[in-house]
Parts: sequence; C-alpha cells; structure tokens
Amino acid sequence: MIEKLAAIEEKYMLLEKQISDPDLVNTNQKLWLELTKEHASLAETVETYRRYQQTHKALAEARELAAEEADPEFVEMAREEAAELEAQLKSLEEKLKLLLIPKDPNDEKNVIIEIRSGAGGEEAALFAMEVFRMYSRYAESKQWKTEILNSSYTDIGGIKEIIFVLEGRGAYSRFKYESGVHRVQRIPATESGGRIHTSTITVAVLPEAEEVEVEIDPNDLRIDIFCATGPGGQSVNTTQSAVRITHIPTGIVVSCQDEKSQLKNKEKAMRVLRSRLYEKLEAEQHEELAAQRRSQVGTGDRSERIRTYNYPQSRVTDHRIGLTTHRLNEVLAGDLDEIIDSLIAADQVARLAQMD
Repeated sequence: MIEKLAAIEEKYMLLEKQISDPDLVNTNQKLWLELTKEHASLAETVETYRRYQQTHKALAEARELAAEEADPEFVEMAREEAAELEAQLKSLEEKLKLLLIPKDPNDEKNVIIEIRSGAGGEEAALFAMEVFRMYSRYAESKQWKTEILNSSYTDIGGIKEIIFVLEGRGAYSRFKYESGVHRVQRIPATESGGRIHTSTITVAVLPEAEEVEVEIDPNDLRIDIFCATGPGGQSVNTTQSAVRITHIPTGIVVSCQDEKSQLKNKEKAMRVLRSRLYEKLEAEQHEELAAQRRSQVGTGDRSERIRTYNYPQSRVTDHRIGLTTHRLNEVLAGDLDEIIDSLIAADQVARLAQMD
C-alpha cells in the first residue's frame, strides 16, 4: 500500500509542476484542464498520505521517548500520546485503503433515471409516481436540478413510464445503486376489499453521456415525428411535435413528447439515446467489472428485486445488504441517505476484500 501511495504522491507533484507551467496554459488549455482535474482527484489521497506519514513519525518519537525517559510522569504522558497516535494512524490507514479503491469514472456525472410500472396495473403506476416524487425530493435536498425528458401517465395520475435527468455533481455516485425491481406491499387505493397487494416497478439508472464520449452517425438514425398523446391515448395537440429516434445498428428506440417544440423533444431524445449507447458500450467493454459490481451490491441489474416498501409495517428493506428501516414515510419523503450510505459502504467493503 505504501508503495502505491508513494507513486501517487510522485505523480501528484509532477502534475503540480505541469499545471503551474504558464506555457501549457497558453498553448494547450484542453490538456491543462485535463491535468488540473487529475491533480484535484489525487489531492485528498496525497493529503491523507502525508498526514499518515507525519503521524507515523510522531508515533515513533513518542514510543522512543517512553522507552528512554526515566521520569515516570513523562513516561506515562508519552504512552498516552502514543496510544492516541496509534488510534489516529489506524483511522488514517483505513481511510487510505478506501481512497485506493479504483474510482468509478462515471461517479461525477449527471444521471438519467427511467421508471416503469410493472406487475400490478394501476397500483404499480401509482407507486411509480411515488418513487419519482421520492427521487425528486432527494435531488432537491442535494440542490440538484430535475428535468423530465419523457413521460406517460395513466388516467388516475399514475406513471406508466417516466425518464428524467438529475443534474448535479456526484448524482450518479448516489443513484447508481437504485437500478432494479422495487416492490410495494400495501392496500391499493383502487382496492375496495382491503386486501394487501404486491406490485412492482423497475428503475434503470444511466450516467449521462457527453457528445464527445459517444459518436452517433446521423445515417444510423431513423427519426419519426408524430402527435403527442395523453392518458388513454388521446391526442393532446394537433402539431407533430413528438419524436421517436431509432438507432438502427442496435435497435435502441427512444421517444420524447413532453415539449411542444419538436426540436426540444429531439434534443431530449438524443440525450437519452447517448446514455443508453454509452451504457451498452461500457457493458461490452467491461463485462467482468459489471459482473463484479452485480455480485457485490447488485448495481446495474434491472431484473433484480432490490427493495421492498411495506406500508402496513412502515418498513423498507433493501434485500442486497439486508438493511431494514421502519421509516417508510421519511424514505418516501426523500430521506434516502441512510440507505444509500449503507449501500456505498457495503460496496466498499466488497471491493476492499477483492483487493486483499
């Protein structure tokens, strides 16, 4: 571990020298920005490593003092200091292990989330609406911007499908564990007999891809224009503003009808298409990594049942890590940090075990 950290510190100092060069700033600003970003990404690791080195040196001095000092009072003080420094050193060592875990390059990206109702008809659609509100409230608490890209509603206010983007630093790092099947157990508002029903929705989470990350040949696209429709299938306007884009090589189809402007709908559809192609490309290039992630906390698998929301018991259970909380109302109000932090911690533990 120390060898890795020493190499990182050496690279950090080299980057520091490079980004301080005024010639680089003036001649190649793109490269300067890339190096600056890389330098910033190493800063916490290097700072923690230097504190670790300082603490290690101070501990050695305290132990030496305790061994050589004749005065019992000074010996006791040196031993107390050594005990405190040992605890600090252990804490810094654990932090360094976490910092050495390879970072997901997508963690800082915006995130595109797709929610679809599954088994349960209208009840599933109503629950899909509640999960959308839950995510929106959580995003608001983080001061992230929510923008709906496409949506389809039922006659009584449920969601058949909704695709939206959350814009904010680190959005993907917090939401990437939400992919999968979410199950709800409750007495439906549409049920007169008072029986508890089980319904499901599916959630897919994609890092938003930039144009430079995914090249799309316009010749590979088929673009269809049609009138937007509302609940029940009726036309909601007379202009052909809705857009459907088919990526012919992969068969991926994206539709968008939320905007009155055909151009805006096309732009939104392209954002979703880029992200789906980026996800497909990543899966093909990093199948081994994807398999490891799924084996740890189940990220990325849309068919996996990941969480149950039980209304009669006010219980939320995440099946991947065995976490249960009886704070259903708070969770649905957007208080997701307890669950997300636990998933991140479980992922880190699993990844640390693979590094050993």
